Amino acid sequence: QFACVSVQCNILRMETISQTLEHVLVTAHHQNCLTVGVYESAKFLNEYPDGAVLCVLAFDEEDEDDAALQIHFKLLQAFCYDNYLDILRVTGMRRLAQLLEETSNRNESRDLHCILVTNTSEQILQCEALQQVARFCEESRHRYEWLPHLELQDR
Repeated sequence: QFACVSVQCNILRMETISQTLEHVLVTAHHQNCLTVGVYESAKFLNEYPDGAVLCVLAFDEEDEDDAALQIHFKLLQAFCYDNYLDILRVTGMRRLAQLLEETSNRNESRDLHCILVTNTSEQILQCEALQQVARFCEESRHRYEWLPHLELQDR
């Protein structure tokens, strides 16, 4: 029975962290503190290696066989590890598009596979939600879970 309660608590915590991440992304989006796209993110990190506070790598099942995308992910992961940048892997591309208002504002879809939260705003650095996500990443690293995974749910 204790194991069941522990699993339920862990599931609830993951849902809470997922919602917290959603809040961070929406807040950063409204403050123009996001860099979106694999190429754009790599270019940003090359120019401003200390300019990001969080890297989100997003994929869905159909992306798992995309070798080029997986290579980009590995390179971004290595950069983040070497530069102590918090990193998460998420599933739920449709939810990301909803959060970033991509489906209603554009005819063409943008590459949402990599999203950087940049620290161009002092407000974003003081965001409690961002600090919670950072704690989650740190706790995951202490459990040797180097690339924590979250699932974003459609609403």
